[in-house]
Amino acid sequence: MTRNEKQEIITQIATLLAQLIETEETTVKAVENAPEKPLEMLTIKECAVAVKGLSEHTVRQLVAQKKIPYIRTGQGKNGKILIAKSALLAYFGGTA
Repeated sequence: MTRNEKQEIITQIATLLAQLIETEETTVKAVENAPEKPLEMLTIKECAVAVKGLSEHTVRQLVAQKKIPYIRTGQGKNGKILIAKSALLAYFGGTA
């Protein structure tokens, strides 16, 4: 690889980083201006109640297949799985 090729790659990387920084600044400003709304998190059992006809098994399968975002509280496999209500309803098209 020649010196000119290396310099061109460095220039491209710098340009991409500058664009990324601009995008992040815009996103941060939008988040700062947005009204704060608490995020409602549901357990697997609460998810099954929130969506009519949904079973706990189905919710666990969606989590295992990574089709809905979740967080696990606690350590390892014994941690409780929590799912954002908005993400669950968005996945099912807003049905409640």
